[in-house]
Amino acid sequence: MDAESCICNMVDKASAESHRYYLARRTALEMLKDRGYDIPDSDILVTLPEFRSIFGEKPDLERLRISASLVSQPSKKILVIFCGADVVKLAIIRGIYSQVGKDNLHRMILVLQNKMTAQARQATKEVFQFKVELFQITDLLVNITKHCLKPKHYVLTPLEKQKLLSKYSVEDKQLPRMLESDAIARYYGLEKGQVVKITYSGEITESYVTYRCIM
Repeated sequence: MDAESCICNMVDKASAESHRYYLARRTALEMLKDRGYDIPDSDILVTLPEFRSIFGEKPDLERLRISASLVSQPSKKILVIFCGADVVKLAIIRGIYSQVGKDNLHRMILVLQNKMTAQARQATKEVFQFKVELFQITDLLVNITKHCLKPKHYVLTPLEKQKLLSKYSVEDKQLPRMLESDAIARYYGLEKGQVVKITYSGEITESYVTYRCIM
């Protein structure tokens, strides 16, 4: 059995569509909160029955959209858009741009259920004036940061990063690396040059801390 099949087994077969959206939207809300966006706990704690009573068994994708602002910088806003089950083609990206392309956004996340064509993928980099992140809906059925074996991650502020580099008299390129495509880096929306503090703890080994620079 492949990984996707295992994940699908977690979905309530009575109404797989609404359950899938419920799980993905909850993880997206948790992800935004962990990034520092203003997300009420009450939104995250919505139960599956409550979700179904609000959005129905076959949710309207536009109603599932999430809009939030950074707590530290309210002018920086992010929008999460859930795409349909069809292949995401250039026309769909153009349609999204016509709706939100000129909005005062800092970032946008597209949650995909199917593949995206090369043209559409390139368009997300060219037509929008802000960064567009792509996640498959299956990536969001589980919050990877909540896995019991995952170490704790903390994103350093620019000042904290500078203090770290000064303390050890190193440049960021001398730190251990984490790829921008790493699942954790994508979860936190990290970009090249940012530094993450990783704390490992366990019953067998002693706790220890390491730092990684996004490359």
